[in-house]
Amino acid sequence: MTLLGKTKGIAKALLNSIQPKTIIHADVSKLAPNEMLKGRCALITGGTSGIGYAIAEAFLEAGAKVVITGRSQSKLDIAVGQLSQYGTCCGVVMDVTKVETIQDCFKDSVSKYGKIDILVNNAGVSGASIADATPEKFDSVIDTNLKGVFFLSQFAGKYMVKNCIHGNILNISSASSIRPAACAYTISKWGIRGFTQGLARTLLPYGITVNALAPGPTATPLLKKNSDADDIALPITPSGRYALPCEIANMAVVLVSDMARLVVGDTVFMTGGAGNINNGDMDYPF
Repeated sequence: MTLLGKTKGIAKALLNSIQPKTIIHADVSKLAPNEMLKGRCALITGGTSGIGYAIAEAFLEAGAKVVITGRSQSKLDIAVGQLSQYGTCCGVVMDVTKVETIQDCFKDSVSKYGKIDILVNNAGVSGASIADATPEKFDSVIDTNLKGVFFLSQFAGKYMVKNCIHGNILNISSASSIRPAACAYTISKWGIRGFTQGLARTLLPYGITVNALAPGPTATPLLKKNSDADDIALPITPSGRYALPCEIANMAVVLVSDMARLVVGDTVFMTGGAGNINNGDMDYPF
């Protein structure tokens, strides 16, 4: 880290130490059990925790059957056991970086309930900033966040077209898709924003609706590893807090339902102002 970077870090630490700590608890409404997705079947990648898990729960409570994916069978078993209280759910082991296995994993997912008419590309990893990226770290992020999304969407799109399914593909993007791209993660999310538009234009003639949902910093274990789980304060963002996974899940239900058929190729930002009205909540060290 440069001297300037160290100085900024010390200044920020001093500022935090003299400011009174504000604990924020959001009073957020959650969709009540409904039938918005009755008769639908969704495949959600990275569904064992965080945003993917919350989307799976919301889809189940909206009447859909759900297949979640993850790289660990044990984590899948735990998540499916918890999610099954809300509806019909199962898991399929899938590593989206292994493109040669994606097609078989997708076919396995279809076989669980006889069809897939919603795909949520949620699996993702962060990292590989320009300051410390290695070729291996860079490839890991791009392969997970962009390459895997591309090829799984290709298989899902062909399957829906062949079977005349008027389905949905929802890509989980990020506020980073409109930030200066100084790491592989941000580059991948810029790619997702463009791919969402291209895929939407390609598949709309077949009755398949494609959109993206872009959360800002969200209160998941990935971002809040060592902090108070009940405190969602995040003063460096315009809204002053993290998003909650259930907020993202609420919007995901709407975007794949028949309520949003004229929302096409769009990215719906749920960032609390992070990224779209302010990007000063991130550092750009070198």
